Amino acid sequence: MVIRSRKITMHLVQNESEVKVYQAALAGAAAGAFTRAVAQPLDVLKIRFQLQIEPLGKGSKYSSISQAVGSIVKEEGVSTLWSGHVPAQLLSISYGVLQFSAFETLTDLCQKTDTHFYVNNKPWINFSNGAIAATVATVASFPFDTVRTRLIAEQKTHKAYKGFIDAFSTMVKYEGASSLFKGLIPTLGQIAPHAGVQFATYKILTDGILNKVPFFQRELNLGSAVETTLFANLVAGSVAGFIAKTTIYPFDLVKKRMQIQGFQQYRQGFGKQMYCNGLLDCVKLTITEEGFQALFKGYWPSMLKAVLVSALHFAVYDEIKHILVRVQR
Repeated sequence: MVIRSRKITMHLVQNESEVKVYQAALAGAAAGAFTRAVAQPLDVLKIRFQLQIEPLGKGSKYSSISQAVGSIVKEEGVSTLWSGHVPAQLLSISYGVLQFSAFETLTDLCQKTDTHFYVNNKPWINFSNGAIAATVATVASFPFDTVRTRLIAEQKTHKAYKGFIDAFSTMVKYEGASSLFKGLIPTLGQIAPHAGVQFATYKILTDGILNKVPFFQRELNLGSAVETTLFANLVAGSVAGFIAKTTIYPFDLVKKRMQIQGFQQYRQGFGKQMYCNGLLDCVKLTITEEGFQALFKGYWPSMLKAVLVSALHFAVYDEIKHILVRVQR
């Protein structure tokens, strides 16, 4: 009886993950590119709010999402909502390729090493694999994130850079290659738990809850594993994004503020600027000068982005992955 149950477990696990690394990489790249194109304006809004020192309200450059959109479009043009889109796309594509291919590789390794242990500890394994995969992807793609932030942060009527290549080369020339990794420490502090919670939540919903509800089931694949519908994946991705982003948001704000150090002269039109020396100093100045709630500036556009991006990222990835697997068969 025990042997038979183990055989069934092996069969289900094999059908659950039959994804090759190149398929995961291709699906991850497509998911990253698509979601970035859709969500870039929300990212611009989030970063502008995060870098604003003045309290939200009267006297501040940006006071609400609608007011910020109107102000940006009026003063800098509609295209500003897609500022830094080239490095943002490079960031999303490289991050998507590395994150999902690393996650699938680690998952496959765990399944083959000890199938029984994997099945009994899937939530924790998904959390740790997601955290490791995201950490690797973050370190490799981080320069794109820094350049993207600089391009979004600059005032378009007082530009510092002509574009992505100019920003990249100028930063390396005048600030050193290390400037491309400003804010990496708080980023690593947030990315592991963020991705871990995101992957674990998504997998719990799709593999353990929604796939048991007939409304969220699609036709069975060639194996015996039940697949969730596109709508179910969107729902699961949204919930995962909301929970994960709320958990780590202050780290994201601190990272953005560290990434613009040495760049403040090109932001004078946005109001008061912060000058800090490292992670702890940035946190201290933010709280003492703006209050604890300042660690959540830009939360709502960030949350809208997190829900949208996470939903699309996972759903598009799973759709493309399943198509590639079926085509191969």
